[in-house]
Amino acid sequence: MEILKILISVMTEKLYVNENFPFPVVQFLREKGIEIVTSFEVGNANKSIPDVDVLNYAIKTERIVLTLNRRDFIKLHHLDADHYGIIVSSEYKNFFLHAEKINDLLIKNEGNFKSKLTRLYQ
Repeated sequence: MEILKILISVMTEKLYVNENFPFPVVQFLREKGIEIVTSFEVGNANKSIPDVDVLNYAIKTERIVLTLNRRDFIKLHHLDADHYGIIVSSEYKNFFLHAEKINDLLIKNEGNFKSKLTRLYQ
């Protein structure tokens, strides 16, 4: 357990989640020490902002996009892979389990997200 705490405390990955992502998952991840900002927090929610602008914001702030919008972000990745990473996820009914899967993914792949598309499915 102490090793896990050390890994989390030095994690360098920063996330940007778009408006369709469940906030309880964001809260669980923050409790694990992961730095996350949401589209709502930066004033980009409920504005029909194009997905390319979501990705550009993440690039500008050096963050990995975490989204449930798989189809559109997979397309964006194939158009241009010059980003800090995109994690596309299916939706989980269990928010805690979803957060655990994301946390495990971040630990396992730390430092290896740049220009990559990572898929997280149930």
